[in-house]
Amino acid sequence: MIWPFTRQSAAPPAVASPPPPDGAPRRFVVPDIHGCDRTFKALVEEVICLRKVDDLYLLGDYIDRGPRSREVLEYILRLNAEGYRLFPLRGNHEEMFLNACDDRDQAVTWILNGGYTALDSFGVDDARQVPLPFREFCEGLPCFYLLDDYLLVHAGFNPKAEEPFADTQSMLWTRTRSMESKQLGGRTMVCGHTPHGIREIEKMIRSDHGLIVLDNGCFMTGRKGMGALLALELDSRTLYSQQNVENPPQNP
Repeated sequence: MIWPFTRQSAAPPAVASPPPPDGAPRRFVVPDIHGCDRTFKALVEEVICLRKVDDLYLLGDYIDRGPRSREVLEYILRLNAEGYRLFPLRGNHEEMFLNACDDRDQAVTWILNGGYTALDSFGVDDARQVPLPFREFCEGLPCFYLLDDYLLVHAGFNPKAEEPFADTQSMLWTRTRSMESKQLGGRTMVCGHTPHGIREIEKMIRSDHGLIVLDNGCFMTGRKGMGALLALELDSRTLYSQQNVENPPQNP
């Protein structure tokens, strides 16, 4: 499968998002979905009301933890086939799944990090039994998007690396995100990977520190200020929220 990526380069939460009166395209970023298919669909179809002129950037971690990993991937592929403009990134959970396909020891690591729920959603016992189109999708995912005004990545970057954009391990796994403004070229970095409370996220969006961590721990139901899937509209910096609606709700 060849995923039609276009890598661009230049060296209070709302209830719904009515389309702009002039029909102007919007740019949304959605972080870690983690198998929460019903929540993701509600966010896309009922909250932000995605249109085919809009751009939807996804920050990775589509699978594991939540109950419907397969359905999340199927929905992403269906939106793309229907002509929606999707730009998905790779997360560390897609990386663990791919490693599990090649290495039995890595398969144990993946399962211990929520991979068993992905296997259940596919009705299989082994990562190698997951249908090939889903594996090819994960293999084709890039690790970052460099826009004129934003840098999008799953986890972050290693600011001390000689080539930060070649350090895929950090882009998928790091918890350190302190890059200098000159390294970002005046851009704001938007990432997921590390769950934050909704108030912390809102504060980052309002600040000018050049960093927004958008992950609210969608699968972490029952925790105050957590358990929602968020979407950030990049041009207006409007934050949209959909609480977890999976059945049964998932806990960490």
